[in-house]
Amino acid sequence: MTTMPELPIGTPLTEPGLRLLLGGLMPELLSRRGDLLAVQDAADGRYVCVNPAMAAFLRRPPTEVPGCSGAELFDAPLATALRAAEQTALTHGAPLASEHRFEWGGVRREFSVLRMLSVADEAGRRWLCSVWTDLAPELQREAQLRAALEQIEQQQQANDLLRREIADQALRDPASGLYHRAHFEDQLRREVDLSTREHREFAIVFIELDPPGEKVLALGADGERCLLEAMGRLLRSGTRAMDASCRYDDRRFAVLLSGVGLATAHSRMEGVRRKCATQIVVHDGQELGFTVAMGVASFPHTAHTQDSLVQACEAALAEAQRRGGNHVTLAAIRFEAN
Repeated sequence: MTTMPELPIGTPLTEPGLRLLLGGLMPELLSRRGDLLAVQDAADGRYVCVNPAMAAFLRRPPTEVPGCSGAELFDAPLATALRAAEQTALTHGAPLASEHRFEWGGVRREFSVLRMLSVADEAGRRWLCSVWTDLAPELQREAQLRAALEQIEQQQQANDLLRREIADQALRDPASGLYHRAHFEDQLRREVDLSTREHREFAIVFIELDPPGEKVLALGADGERCLLEAMGRLLRSGTRAMDASCRYDDRRFAVLLSGVGLATAHSRMEGVRRKCATQIVVHDGQELGFTVAMGVASFPHTAHTQDSLVQACEAALAEAQRRGGNHVTLAAIRFEAN
């Protein structure tokens, strides 16, 4: 490509001088950006000159490109697409940008091409100047940015999950894996308020381990820990996500069954009681069995306040223990006098 002459120092910036200055500056700017430059005869579309970057892209010496048509430089589909874009730019008059995506040398390429039509010279000739900007670096930066944002989002989600897990573990009893009593009482207060507003029922259950057998007593703390772990597994698997199970004190557990009446609560807890009675807990090769006593009360049928509900449930549990344990007892239904 022919280089533009440099202006001598002190040359007045007349219009021809300004054109010379800009003509020398433009190829330099495009070269620094890595853009491809081509100038074509507007009449027949043949190439007049290209910059080194365009020549390298075409895999031809810059001196061999002038005089070639698009059909000689590109394959037929691409040459047709480029010629159509060139014709549009010629009729449009003003600078026109378009994007081209094609296979080149076995590689997928994407370019943004800005086409500008020159004014006619004294002989009436016009040229179409095309500046090709490779979109690959921009697309790569966008892909890297998306990947970085996704990674940040995943890390945030992982951190949020970890914080929730840590907060949840603080609410749980390490021996049974169930919630502490404070969490149960908080859930109970909420359920009383919700059921009062929406006129629906729910049930609570107190569960206490029956006196341990000789094998458990012989193992001491290890035997007690095995029973607590087994009880925690049974309650977690036997209740729903909306329910709340907790270790109430040393040998007592509590369950809140949301939206469940007395009969349904009794049926579900009877199933848990049977599982406890048939559960095989093994420690150091020894099979440990255990049973539980349960008391069930419901709101508002057996009590209409939180305190009276707890008292009714404790009374039902005491009755189950009085019957020898391994039993589910229902609290008495409250009847209102007319």
